[in-house]
Amino acid sequence: MQHQRGEGKTGCIVSMLVLGLLGAAAYKVVPVYYGNSELIDACDFIASDASKRPLEIIDREIRAKAKELGVFEALTDKNAIRITKTGGENGGTCTIVLRYKRTIDFYGVYTWTLETDKRITKPIFENIS
Repeated sequence: MQHQRGEGKTGCIVSMLVLGLLGAAAYKVVPVYYGNSELIDACDFIASDASKRPLEIIDREIRAKAKELGVFEALTDKNAIRITKTGGENGGTCTIVLRYKRTIDFYGVYTWTLETDKRITKPIFENIS
């Protein structure tokens, strides 16, 4: 009869350590990506409904949503959000450009910068009967 010894402990410990590091990194990265994605989706919705609102109101709505999502500190640069509406009486387009950077600090060991450069253009329909 052969007896087995606990030779597999080292591999198990290394695997658990790697899994723990991946979990800690995901804990820092996932909220940043989620906030960016939600802000882009909100801007898409706001641009779709832009025909009834002036640019100042659209800007205020975007900044309020960014504050709610924790992205607001990245939008302190006045060029981070640009909103333009073009067109005539019967329609046009609303374009929202988001251009900002967010820094992710991995527990003081590594710092990574996520750059968002997104252009959202939606048609504006007015006087639809």
